[in-house]
Amino acid sequence: IYGLGNLVENAVDFARKSVTVRWSWNEATVTFSITDDGPGFPPEIIDRIGEPYMSTRQGTEAGGGLGLGLFIAKTLLERSGATLDFRNSNEPGEGAVVRISWPRSVFLNPESASATMFDTA
Repeated sequence: IYGLGNLVENAVDFARKSVTVRWSWNEATVTFSITDDGPGFPPEIIDRIGEPYMSTRQGTEAGGGLGLGLFIAKTLLERSGATLDFRNSNEPGEGAVVRISWPRSVFLNPESASATMFDTA
């Protein structure tokens, strides 16, 4: 839950007025999508989002930090079995989009998913 909360908080920080959270599922996957109406991800870093110490915020800005928030969120979510996709929306009025997807089996068999969260290999 920390990982999802961190992604929503990041969207709120960069949004102009709104953040939209959607979820969907099918036979194979459960997906959360977080979309803001901000400027989107800078194209030059979009492939590096989630790496440690990656930040576009200046240390003196409100909320400026070390660039570890998305790294920690991504790591925690991946350990729960999720895959993350960071992109910019092509829709007018939308900026950054983060999609978090899990195999549905993670929710049908939570014991096996929690075991991978503590796997250090």
